[in-house]
Amino acid sequence: MKLIIGLGNPGEKFSQTRHNLGFMAVDQLAKEMLSLAETKWQTSKKFDAQFINIVSKAILAKPQTMMNASGFTVSKMANFYRLELQDIWVIHDDADLPLGRIKIRLGGGSGGHRGVDSLIEQLGGDKFVRFRLGIGEINIKKDRLLEKYVLENFAAGETSKVRQMLKKATAAIRLALDQDLEKAMNHFNFK
Repeated sequence: MKLIIGLGNPGEKFSQTRHNLGFMAVDQLAKEMLSLAETKWQTSKKFDAQFINIVSKAILAKPQTMMNASGFTVSKMANFYRLELQDIWVIHDDADLPLGRIKIRLGGGSGGHRGVDSLIEQLGGDKFVRFRLGIGEINIKKDRLLEKYVLENFAAGETSKVRQMLKKATAAIRLALDQDLEKAMNHFNFK
């Protein structure tokens, strides 16, 4: 069983922002893996998350905390389902990758992503899988400017690349689930 977490911020205000690519990806994955009639997300107060259980394959989840506190939800779910760190797969935006690019990796630092920082802290380690979705390389060094950038909606000219990236991301996750993670990494990390 894999716990597939999409990182984002809850609420309509944030739904189309760069920072919510993780939510967008798990929404897309749910639609692809289940019939449209079955894609209703369940809300759990216990986990402070919305989730869908895909029988015997995975649990898809969207923490309903703010991004920077996502680790609390993920830790509760991991403990409840008795999962090892490598069984936790996290999908998140990454400002260090060009828009449209995805990169899969196991472990490593957060790259300054505060949602990933929260997971590392709450899980007590970094050996979980990351599906990093590029939101465009930007030359902004000040945290405040980056913070503003990630909370903006995608520009009209970016939506086609975002749709294609979401399709690639869900294909990568499905390949990793159906075959193995290394095969998905070899196929998608170099495109």
